[in-house]
Amino acid sequence: MSSSEIDQLNRPTESRSDRARPGFGELASDALRYWEPRRFLYNLALLAVVIVHFCAAWPDSRDDLVPDTLFHLFLLAVMANIAYCAAYAVDLFVQFSGQREAWAKWRWTVLVTGIVFAAIIAHFITMTILAGPHGG
Repeated sequence: MSSSEIDQLNRPTESRSDRARPGFGELASDALRYWEPRRFLYNLALLAVVIVHFCAAWPDSRDDLVPDTLFHLFLLAVMANIAYCAAYAVDLFVQFSGQREAWAKWRWTVLVTGIVFAAIIAHFITMTILAGPHGG
């Protein structure tokens, strides 16, 4: 066997996924198309948690309708939406790993897990906020 034939055998082979591997822009666009329409569902779930707590604590919760409480809730909503962006890191990591086709079938599990986790956090924080100084 000649040295050129040995070099050919030792050369890394190009896999099918290497040839067709999408770039960052395409993967980021795919992530945006998936996650951004679902952000509404995420926010709706968290809003539902807050409204249920507010209604359950009625009429004491009426005393919590003050600017400071509303500012706290606004801050928490912003923080929740920043936390939602963690899904992008997971999504892009898995897509870059070459598991793009399998990921498309299972990424909804990250969405559901994230919504449930955020709703639990919202539950405890809302309970604390509505308990407030009046002990409701």
